[in-house]
Amino acid sequence: MISIKRFVYEPGEHELEKASNSYVMSLVAIIGGLPFPIINLIATLAFYVGNRKGTYYVRWHCMQALLSQFSVFLVNTVGFWWTISVILGYESISNQYIAYLFTILLFNAAEFLGTIFTAIKARKGVHVEWWFYGDLTNLICKP
Repeated sequence: MISIKRFVYEPGEHELEKASNSYVMSLVAIIGGLPFPIINLIATLAFYVGNRKGTYYVRWHCMQALLSQFSVFLVNTVGFWWTISVILGYESISNQYIAYLFTILLFNAAEFLGTIFTAIKARKGVHVEWWFYGDLTNLICKP
């Protein structure tokens, strides 16, 4: 799921901090905007926009964090609106609903732990590429 590689060049201290902060931003936004899935996506997007003209190392990690938050946003949005429809009485609690909530819990926990791991490694200068997101980031982000 996670691939650890050395980056092409040795990033400077400020680059390491910004790259790590791109992941920390998504964690803070998840905790701060927990019931509303759009909050963490907007916060991560704002951090990416603020660093889109930065060095390749920083841009790359900001983009990977943004892509991972986008998938979390999609999964959580479905769960959020499904829960609202259950609360309002349009839907009933079903096995599919419980299974989806369990899946969301596992997905968010894996993303949360992966984000912490990646933030720590990025701060140390270790280039971490996530499965799927790393390849997609390589296609989007050019040196």
